[in-house]
Amino acid sequence: MKVDIKLAMGLVGSLVMATGVWLGGAGGTELTGLQLVSAPTPLVVPNGPGKVRCPQPTKIVGNANELQRAISSARAGDVIRLRPGIYRGRFVAQKSGSRQQPIYLCGTPTSVLDGGGVKKGYGFHLNKASFWRLVGFTVRNSQKGVMGDRTIGSTIQGLTVYNIGDEAIHLRNFSSANIVQYNKIYNTGLRRAKFGEGVYLGSAKSNWNQASGGRMDQSNNNLVRGNAIRATAEAIDIKEGTSGGRIIGNVFDGSVMGGDQVNDSWVDVKGNNYLIEGNSGKKTVMDGFQTHEIIDGWGTGNVFRKNLINLAGGRGVGINDTVGGNTIACSNKVIGGPLLKKGSCS
Repeated sequence: MKVDIKLAMGLVGSLVMATGVWLGGAGGTELTGLQLVSAPTPLVVPNGPGKVRCPQPTKIVGNANELQRAISSARAGDVIRLRPGIYRGRFVAQKSGSRQQPIYLCGTPTSVLDGGGVKKGYGFHLNKASFWRLVGFTVRNSQKGVMGDRTIGSTIQGLTVYNIGDEAIHLRNFSSANIVQYNKIYNTGLRRAKFGEGVYLGSAKSNWNQASGGRMDQSNNNLVRGNAIRATAEAIDIKEGTSGGRIIGNVFDGSVMGGDQVNDSWVDVKGNNYLIEGNSGKKTVMDGFQTHEIIDGWGTGNVFRKNLINLAGGRGVGINDTVGGNTIACSNKVIGGPLLKKGSCS
């Protein structure tokens, strides 16, 4: 029988005080059938630059119907504020703001978009809707958390995305020049662990017919910054055909990774000309970072620098450059293994 961690700790603490004997080990404590289950380390989102601030609201909503009406009628410059509460449904935005007047949807972690189940649907869908600012609220209980299709110049910031069937945040179908920053992502892959990425950029070649009309999904120049991610698959998956993005200052917890044999690094880089800088991670199945050539000429021209890699039992290396043509700086630091499988840093 599993019990609440605080209750169990209280019970064990009382016994320790009474007997002076600690009865368990690092993996938990068992007392006449009572099992102590360790709680995961809390995710802490880093501080950093470039945060969006929500202006004074032009609309305030308090339930799911009001929210969808506000989204459907949104115009450039609108600022929609979510009151605290549960918003049940799957929400779709199809109107665009402008570069000068984006559309804001702002809330707090107690403003919760609940999709009703992890087997289907998107918690929030930017469907050909550009220049949005999604700030501060929670998305949970959907197959995919936040999906962007053909969204340009949008920002996804400070969300809590958890209890998700597959991936948490996905930019695809020529979604470019967007920012995904300072989000907290965990409990992904509840439908299929091997599809439980934290942040997913582009589409796999095998999905181009469905996702991008049969064309290479050039979801380019996206910034993924300062997110805290604990995912069952890669924390960040950078797909073939995408280029010019930046992966900056994110924190990865690989303690639940391993939904499939290919999910063995925090970041897979199959695109070109990315900057991967200042990220930190702890615990991985195999490597910290990997490059892969899925299409000839892709998975190269990327720069890795100033990343802090704690393999914590991972069987591989800090950065496994299987492609070549990538720059691995000596400013990357590794605990628990070598930086590279072959060659030397620069």
